[in-house]
Amino acid sequence: MIKYLHTMIRVSDPDATARFFKLIGLEETRRFDDEKGRYTLIFLAAPGQGDVAEVELTYNWPPADGSAPEDYTGGRNFGHLAYRVDDIYATCQRLMDAGVTINRPPRDGHMAFVRSPDGISVELLQEGHLPPQEPWASMPNTGAW
Repeated sequence: MIKYLHTMIRVSDPDATARFFKLIGLEETRRFDDEKGRYTLIFLAAPGQGDVAEVELTYNWPPADGSAPEDYTGGRNFGHLAYRVDDIYATCQRLMDAGVTINRPPRDGHMAFVRSPDGISVELLQEGHLPPQEPWASMPNTGAW
């Protein structure tokens, strides 16, 4: 028997990234700080799915000697995370209102892409399909996703 546990992404600002995923609708299921290892783990999941599929945010603390923290680039190489949402327009509006760029707007009423604060691509998929709706139907893509 095999069971999916989680996907881990490294983050440079754990609070900003946790807020980003909470805007999508995820909830923090647990958090663990390891002083000896100098890292923080934050687990997030869709409501009621903490035991099914989680995202683990790993924050490696800056070095104790004061040198520069790790810099994570190439989030696009990861691929993407995907979440089904009840109302893609409301979800995208909530993200935009919080300052998040909608890289691929939900022109078709079904799919959108955004990026986390560390550049991780996140696909949002509408449960079923909604009819195309403005301003989304006329919005151009912004950047890469």
